[in-house]
Amino acid sequence: MDLTGLQATGTSPTHIRWHVVTFLAVIAGLTYIDRLNLGIVGQYVQEEFHFNNEVMGWILGSFSLGYAIFHIPGGWLGDRFGPRIVLACALLWWSVFTAAMAVGPRLWPLALLGPAAALATVRFLMGAGEAAAIPLGNKMMAYWLGENERALGTSIFLAGVGAGGVVAPFFILWLMNCGGWRTPFLVCGVLGAVLAACWYSYVTNQPQQHRAVNAAELAMIGGGIAPSAQISYVPWQKLLSSKSIWGLMVSHFCLVYSVYIFFTWFFIYLVRVRGVTIVRASFWGSAPFLATIFLVPFWGWLSDRVVGRFGKRNGRQWVAWLGITCSAGLMWSGSQTRANNLAFLQLAAAAGFNLGASAILWTTCNDITKRFSG
Repeated sequence: MDLTGLQATGTSPTHIRWHVVTFLAVIAGLTYIDRLNLGIVGQYVQEEFHFNNEVMGWILGSFSLGYAIFHIPGGWLGDRFGPRIVLACALLWWSVFTAAMAVGPRLWPLALLGPAAALATVRFLMGAGEAAAIPLGNKMMAYWLGENERALGTSIFLAGVGAGGVVAPFFILWLMNCGGWRTPFLVCGVLGAVLAACWYSYVTNQPQQHRAVNAAELAMIGGGIAPSAQISYVPWQKLLSSKSIWGLMVSHFCLVYSVYIFFTWFFIYLVRVRGVTIVRASFWGSAPFLATIFLVPFWGWLSDRVVGRFGKRNGRQWVAWLGITCSAGLMWSGSQTRANNLAFLQLAAAAGFNLGASAILWTTCNDITKRFSG
């Protein structure tokens, strides 16, 4: 389809693809609000049920276990049945179990397990649902964005993680002050259910199926009818024998290992190692997520520009390498800097560069294969 001809006749492209990207950024933000809420209200949960730190650690960690186990099945379901319906179901699933955190120890048959096991089970099932969110959101980028916009769109989607991290402490604490520690779980559960309904009613698997997408926007995305977003099989041998796939897995393992410092231990580091007050720790604890909001979209935009000039392989590799190098250097220098404010700025930027590089790795999954990117 000739985009120039369409523009010459006065037809302007619609912008539905960016509505989808924004939708996914909101979903990504909600996933992090939902997964951070227990850590924020955890002190009050411990006091009510008399959990020690070890028990609370098991409850918090059960989310990651469910997330790890169901990450690949969640992506496969999106490949098999289409990301629209699977993401809607996953969003509804984890929202139900987010709300269930407020009443888990009282629900039958969970009540038979005791409060700690009941909450750990609910948290595990919540993680199982959230496991599908990022793979399926990333898969949507393969169909809804052209190659020259894909890294930018993916990075905006993942910047929702940073937005969620910034909003979560203030939103959760405000809700808790309004109605106790159970209120944030109930409200987030309802918000997720509403978001799932909105997602399913507005979004389609592919832009060709959306009534509001015009021909000019289709031409910008990629023109003709794409292959079905659904698959009947997965070429596991081909995937697992690919050096690119193994490179992505090893690279992402290293990236996620370091970035989880900011999701788990950063607040404790600020208070116990750096000796800052709780108020200042609350402020600086959101700095890595704030850096993510700005750095991740810029990194995606930069990758698309470099791809346009030097090719896909170089455009992804060079920008990812730069982000990883900046992140590692700033994490080291920040940890060695004595002045707290300067150190915290460096560490926050390290988190932003880390997730910026991570967005490039997600985009590369779509570069390798659209159909099996989930």
